[in-house]
Amino acid sequence: MNGEQQYWHHGRTAYHFQPAKNWMNDPNGPLYHNGVYHLFYQYNPHGPLFDTGRLSWGHSVSGDLVNWAFLGTALDPTSPFDADGCWSGSVTVLSDGRPIILYTGRDSNRVQVQNVAFPKNPSDPLLREWHKPSCNPVIPQPADVTGNNFRDPTTAWLGHDGQWRFAVAAEVEGVGSTLIYRSADFVHWKRNATPLHTSPDVPVWECPDLFPVAKHGTEGLDTSANGPGVWHVLKLSKAADEDYYVVGRYDDETDTFVPGDGNDVRNWRRVDHGHLFGAKSFFDARKNRRVLWAWVNETDNQSDDVAKGWTGIQAFPRALWLDSDGKQLVQWPVEEIETLRRKRVVLLGAVVASGGLHEIAGIETRQADVEVVFEMPNLEEAETFDPNWLQDPQKLCAEKDASVQGGVGPFGLIVMASGDMQEQTTIFFRLFKHDDAYKVLMCTDLTRSSTKEEAYKPVYGGFVDVDVAKDKCISLRTLIDHSVIESFGGGGRTCITARVYPEHAATGSSHLYVFNNGSDVVKVSKLEAWELGTASVNVEDDGLVALQSPLVVPMSPNRRNHHVE
Repeated sequence: MNGEQQYWHHGRTAYHFQPAKNWMNDPNGPLYHNGVYHLFYQYNPHGPLFDTGRLSWGHSVSGDLVNWAFLGTALDPTSPFDADGCWSGSVTVLSDGRPIILYTGRDSNRVQVQNVAFPKNPSDPLLREWHKPSCNPVIPQPADVTGNNFRDPTTAWLGHDGQWRFAVAAEVEGVGSTLIYRSADFVHWKRNATPLHTSPDVPVWECPDLFPVAKHGTEGLDTSANGPGVWHVLKLSKAADEDYYVVGRYDDETDTFVPGDGNDVRNWRRVDHGHLFGAKSFFDARKNRRVLWAWVNETDNQSDDVAKGWTGIQAFPRALWLDSDGKQLVQWPVEEIETLRRKRVVLLGAVVASGGLHEIAGIETRQADVEVVFEMPNLEEAETFDPNWLQDPQKLCAEKDASVQGGVGPFGLIVMASGDMQEQTTIFFRLFKHDDAYKVLMCTDLTRSSTKEEAYKPVYGGFVDVDVAKDKCISLRTLIDHSVIESFGGGGRTCITARVYPEHAATGSSHLYVFNNGSDVVKVSKLEAWELGTASVNVEDDGLVALQSPLVVPMSPNRRNHHVE
């Protein structure tokens, strides 16, 4: 096996953010500042395995959100207030233009506290060195926090009174809480008497995010935006599990939040129905959009992580905005991905009969961007929906997988398929009749994604909140990148991210198909598939760490977003 094959054999991606080596988890403090994109992230500079006491903040910069240069670590556990790890946090740009890091440190007694750090040279466009002042911790752990759960401060925002605020996750007397702190100087903080949100059923939340969204339109808003026409999104991560969000009303006078779907997080929406955690957003002033990052960890075994020398990737950055229904977010890969597009193949007006399989050939599909619109001529063939299925779409996807014939569906894509089809991942839709409307189920099935017995091969699923009766069609976009597959259904209203480890991909080519296993035909009204080039992402010894100016960080042209509906 040659070097390139060994590289891909270990699942390394071509255009997703990942370290050249060692462990990475939560994204921290993403921002656009003075012409440069920055991404900080939880990083173990000493090896490829998770070690709470050795966590630092890795730091990479970019001009286009696609190509990244590694600048080393911004924070390391070197002080009494973070001696057992520099944990997750955020970066806020103050009114005078200075960025400040706010982060959780686990101190020498392993107690979680909140700290600040300032750039040593604020005029350095790459923000390479940071100073941790002796006033830390700026917020000791409160007496009513239980379980030592007090972490992950959000990006701060300015309230109507000119004071800064941030939210932080905490277990308060056994109740999962999101606390608000206020400060005039970012050093002296006072806790608000009432939590922003509490969840008695879940004692431990992580990685909160509170950000504004425009009631109408797709443009993002600065984190401090508020007032008429502005709603807010509260996102919480269930510890080592999933990310949930709700749209609601935030009042910065009382620091209260009223979620539109109620306080029970179990009724909130999922950021992603697949394998994704710790999502964190930032306002991109360069293109007036809100951009989401999220950690996607490995699902192979620990010995594989040690052998390849690195662990963890980030989902490809997504622009997000509020859907016209005012209840759900739309997520879409940032338009800069188009700069990687190479060869293209197109399929128009193809009819896929029941049991049909149509290969999309002519491009390398191990790193590809596929957009397709499926048309369903006869919705009346859809199966009857059982309301009990609403509680567990993942279980429904497993019971009614791609091999189980339905009326309208399953239909969709087969990706990362070996020549003998022994390895394959399916992304598909299935329609059901529900009262006088239809329910759309979206699934990603990994049960045959790899012949490795020890590989994690679940089935993921979620419902897509779209009105298919109106247009009789549904869209799907799928990003394929060796060991990660990200799918966006219904124009980005439902997202599913998966890690896959097909053994054939190390030495041979993969295949891409459109398929239909419903009893009725479906039509591919339009399919476009692009082979994607390989980005430069934290490549070791490439000379980029010596960057002196953001002008030499690769910049992509300002291109219009290509969005297939």
